[in-house]
Amino acid sequence: MSDSANALVDQFNVQIERFLDAVWLESGLSDNTLAAYRRDLVLFAKWADAQHINPVSPPAPAIMDYIAHRSRQYSVRSAARSLSSLKRFYRYLIREKIIEEDPCAKGFAPSLPKSLPRTISESEISKLIETPDCKTPNGLRDRAMIETLYSTGMRVSELVGLRVNQVDLVVGVCKVTGKGNKQRLVPLGEHATGWIRVYMEEARDQLLKKHISNDLFPGNQGKAMTRQGFWQKINKYAVLCGIKSTVSPHTLRHAFATHLLNHGADLRSVQMMLGHSNLSTTQIYTHVARARIQKLHQVHHPRG
Repeated sequence: MSDSANALVDQFNVQIERFLDAVWLESGLSDNTLAAYRRDLVLFAKWADAQHINPVSPPAPAIMDYIAHRSRQYSVRSAARSLSSLKRFYRYLIREKIIEEDPCAKGFAPSLPKSLPRTISESEISKLIETPDCKTPNGLRDRAMIETLYSTGMRVSELVGLRVNQVDLVVGVCKVTGKGNKQRLVPLGEHATGWIRVYMEEARDQLLKKHISNDLFPGNQGKAMTRQGFWQKINKYAVLCGIKSTVSPHTLRHAFATHLLNHGADLRSVQMMLGHSNLSTTQIYTHVARARIQKLHQVHHPRG
């Protein structure tokens, strides 16, 4: 790599860090979201360098070439996410008067397949919830975590990030801090409230091993559990109880939304509990509501 190319890459990396600082201050984005932005931009910089393109101010066709490359090498969804990151980054450079023309201004987003969320049945959820060995502190914690995840539909990052003072077991609600540091109150339900109470009384102190922590669900040695650690636990319990499809914490979030709609909840309420900023995000579940309406029509309409 030539000295001039190195200088361009260094300049791009400086702008990435300034951009991340700016969007963090403006939107309060999570560490995971910031890391995703950084990863997308660094990957583009590497590609641009290989093509002898200045990543700070690339020509518009280069952006489309890169998005096509991402689609071929990875997936359409990956390409769409990369384009979203690049659009926000170059809008920032325009605003800061670092470049004059937005190379993404005339771009188009790849068409994403409208795949339905993967979920599992209510009977499978029951089996999964009952699998942890509640005679052990770890099992009690895991039971309480799975109950909480299914009862609230929160994201796994929100679950492992829960603090003791965010949960009100008297009222039966928890305060969830979601994307952009936005907070919402979500009902816990009787089952989750009951199992959290039992876990708090019988297991949490044993797991902390005299460590001091405000984490509601600590992992080993009192340290906070990671998203990956809980994903492994969910997957292990799914295998143990005989669920054949792949199960992740996100599967339970989808199950929460699907089962609520099956039992008569409206999309707006589900949107609020999931923490979706826009109803359009929640509308991926409209197939569930539509199927329920059709069934009601068939049962109750005289010509159904």
